Amino acid sequence: MNKIIPVTGIIAVILYFLSVGAFLISKTELALTVWELMTIVSGPVVLLVLLEISQRISTPESYRRAMLAFMACTCALTGAAHIVNITVTRRLISEGVEVPLYFQIGQWPSVEMAVDYLAWGFFTGLAFICLSVSASSDDKAARRLKSVSLINGILCFAGFAGALFINENVWYLAPMGYGLGLLILCILRLRLPRQT
Repeated sequence: MNKIIPVTGIIAVILYFLSVGAFLISKTELALTVWELMTIVSGPVVLLVLLEISQRISTPESYRRAMLAFMACTCALTGAAHIVNITVTRRLISEGVEVPLYFQIGQWPSVEMAVDYLAWGFFTGLAFICLSVSASSDDKAARRLKSVSLINGILCFAGFAGALFINENVWYLAPMGYGLGLLILCILRLRLPRQT
């Protein structure tokens, strides 16, 4: 069994939440940059974890391709939002330029946050759903992976829809899905018996 990818997923989730905590405590530019870089790195890590799990539970190729496409959207969109924020928006602010709130990450509503919510709420939610609906197995451990993936997808969608239509604070359901839920998937994957 290849443990490298699930272990990498666990480490990435822990580092991500540590970077969030470091920023919330310190409110420094350095901590914000680390958080944003961890967000960018997290996209490909989630993609690799989902691909590895889909291979282990024999996900049909059509679902794997859809999942890959949705996670590619997540990676591209979140990368664009955070790179723009790091290299343009925050630089302009530090130079004294008045950047409207609707062009800043961390403000709602804003263009950059809408793009990031689309990435992590909508497209990552779709990727988790693809994994969950495709996994048909008599294996109890594989069914657990499917169930957790379905819950993760629902949490991502709920956070996305809630932020758009109800209240921005509902967004925090999504990180429970793609963050804590991914951690659970990685732990479950490590506990799967060897494939014969």
